[in-house]
Amino acid sequence: MKTAVRSNILFDDYSAKSITLTPNLLDRNRLLVIRKDFYMIRTIIVAILILFYLVISIPLMFIFWLLEEFTPKAKWWYQVIGMQAMKTILFASGVKLTVKGRDKIPTDTAVLFVGNHQSYFDVIIGYALMKRQTGFVAKKSLKKIPVLSWNMAYMNCLFIDRENMRQGVKTIMQAAELAKNGTSIFIFPEGTRNKSGDETNLAPFHDGSFKVSQRGKVPIVPVTFNNSESIFEKHIPKIVSSKVVVEFGDPVNWDDMDKATQKHVGEHFRGIILETLLKNQDLTA
Repeated sequence: MKTAVRSNILFDDYSAKSITLTPNLLDRNRLLVIRKDFYMIRTIIVAILILFYLVISIPLMFIFWLLEEFTPKAKWWYQVIGMQAMKTILFASGVKLTVKGRDKIPTDTAVLFVGNHQSYFDVIIGYALMKRQTGFVAKKSLKKIPVLSWNMAYMNCLFIDRENMRQGVKTIMQAAELAKNGTSIFIFPEGTRNKSGDETNLAPFHDGSFKVSQRGKVPIVPVTFNNSESIFEKHIPKIVSSKVVVEFGDPVNWDDMDKATQKHVGEHFRGIILETLLKNQDLTA
C-alpha cells in the first residue's frame, strides 16, 4: 500500500480538485527540478563560451589583420577559428545536427546562401558549416554591440537597415561586390526571425536579397533550417538539447532561371524552402 504525502497538495488543471502526491509523483517532480537546473547550467556554460570567444577575438583580429600583409589567407584562417568556436558552442548546447546536401555547395565560386530564419542559432549553425570565407547580412541594430559588431565587420558581415530603402540597396550592392570578389554571402530574405511558433509560416522573401546573385554573378543555394528555434527561442532563457536538420539545396545560377522566375525569385525560393521544411519535419521528432 502506497503512503500518501498529505503535506504536499497539487491542483488538477482540469477538475480543480486537490490531489495528494505519492512518492512516485514526488520523484517525478524532483526529476523536473533537476532537469530545469541542468538546462540553466548548460545555458550559463554556453554564455561563458560565447563571452570567452568574443574576448579572445579582439587580440586575434589584430594579429590576423597584421598577417594580411603577408598572406591573403589570413582572414580565412581567422574564420576557421570562428567556425571551430561555433562548433564548440553547438556541442555545449547539446544540438544534435543532421546536415544534408552540403556536398552540393560549389567549391570553385562564391555563393549566395538564402535561408529561412527562426533562431539566433541559425547563424551559429550556418557559420559552422561554411566551406569558404562567408559574410552574413545582419540587422543594423547588431552594429551597436561592441566587440560582436567589430568581429562581424572583420569577417565581411554587412549590417542592413531595412527601414531605409536607399541604405538597404547600398548594402545589397556591397554584398554583390564581395561575392564578385570571392566571398560568399549568407542572407535571410524574410528580413527578420519567424516568431510565430510555426516554422512553416514563412514570411515573404524579399526579391532584393537575390540581387547579390544577379549583380555578383554567383549561384544561389537555398538553406533550410528545421527546428532550430527549439534550442533557445521556445524555452527562453534556457538552452535545450534539440534535433536540428539543415539541408542545402541545389545551386541555381541567375541566368539559368527564366524571366518569370527571375521576376518572382523570392516566391520561387520560398517555395523550395517550404517544401524542404515539410519534408524534413519528421527527422526532428
